[in-house]
Amino acid sequence: MKPVLAFLAAICLAAPVFAHDFTAGALEIKHPHIPQPAASAKAAGGFMTIINTGTEADRLIGIETALAAKSEVHESKVDANGVGTMTHIDALEIPPGETVTLQHGGYHIMFMGLTAPLTEGDMHKATLIFEKAGRVEVEFSVDAPTGQGKGMDHSTMDHSSMNHGAATD
Repeated sequence: MKPVLAFLAAICLAAPVFAHDFTAGALEIKHPHIPQPAASAKAAGGFMTIINTGTEADRLIGIETALAAKSEVHESKVDANGVGTMTHIDALEIPPGETVTLQHGGYHIMFMGLTAPLTEGDMHKATLIFEKAGRVEVEFSVDAPTGQGKGMDHSTMDHSSMNHGAATD
């Protein structure tokens, strides 16, 4: 019986470590994370779920962090011919009563010009900027690397045409 109790106690104590959700007014931000890119990566993708429990839309209009020279909201798409594109978007609409998931192959945060290697288990502070909710302090966890076939691996993509390696005005 003692091993079972010790195991349950360990789970209860570890639970807060894994739960890192944030709330700002009617917005709930669930598990902001970055799959660990290659050590030499100059860019990485950030993902999360945003739930708007309110009655008015809000918009994610920016992100600030010291982990990269530049951070933007991007959208990845694959056309009918199988050609993938990634574009910067000025704002991401979070409709009232809806859930928006930033994930591989869709909307995501693009961290460009990484200032240091990202290591699994690390936490990096960032500020999400919303049109109505304002500035929301969050932490991105660096999770295990994304496996083959689970979407775009931003660490190995050619981002040269997007100037991900340097900040611009």
